[in-house]
Amino acid sequence: MDDVELILPGEFGAATRLSSKALRLYAEQGLLVPAATDPATGYRRYRRDQIPRGRLIARLRVLGLPLARVATLLEFSPQARQAELRAWLAAQEAQLRRRRELIEALEGAAAPVTAAPRLRSRPPRKLLAQERRVHIGELDTFVTDAQHRIRARLRATDLPCDGPTLVHFHGFVTHDSNGPVEVAVPFTGSVEPVDDLRVRLSPAGTDVYLPVAEADAGFPDILRAYETLEAWIDANRLTSPASPVEIRPGTDGALLDVTYPVSTSGES
Repeated sequence: MDDVELILPGEFGAATRLSSKALRLYAEQGLLVPAATDPATGYRRYRRDQIPRGRLIARLRVLGLPLARVATLLEFSPQARQAELRAWLAAQEAQLRRRRELIEALEGAAAPVTAAPRLRSRPPRKLLAQERRVHIGELDTFVTDAQHRIRARLRATDLPCDGPTLVHFHGFVTHDSNGPVEVAVPFTGSVEPVDDLRVRLSPAGTDVYLPVAEADAGFPDILRAYETLEAWIDANRLTSPASPVEIRPGTDGALLDVTYPVSTSGES
């Protein structure tokens, strides 16, 4: 290769707006390998026709894309790369919308949704349940399908199946977090669990609850109910020893009740 075709890293960096540190990193990662390296001095040289690739890498990195994603995009045709970037941008915009919704919901979290929190006793219950990790977009379908399976299993064994639907949130469920969710129906009698259905006992105790109307039950609006209950628990110096539960249907004509088990005086 004729030396006249090659340029020094400083000139190449100025043309691509890439620092010497970035050039070394991209060379190590195989994204922008120098055309020649002097074995004695270690000086690197680049071809002028590598400048467009260097500029493309710089622009992709400005977007915040990880190096692995940049490496993949470099191998695409311009048309395919543009389509991929538009899809990535749409996903980023959707994520930004979800974060905006969450912030707006948290801004209004101090106000109760429909009423002040109330305490009530929780009887011991035998539950037939199914658990799965889901994102918020999958939650309604999972709850509907799981309760239908559970009730069908109870009917198949001639047991009452008209109890409320209990949705236990054992982790945080959002668009980005797939927390474990357990759907359960209380029953009396004996049933053999099948597949991923299981039987467990729920102890007696005390719950603090808040009825939530249908208009307030969607995500992220329902987070206001959770925030209200958590603030009430803190203000009353109580603790919650287990996961929150949504009970459907709710009291007083509400779509659901959001409940937290709480430890009160005299309860272990």
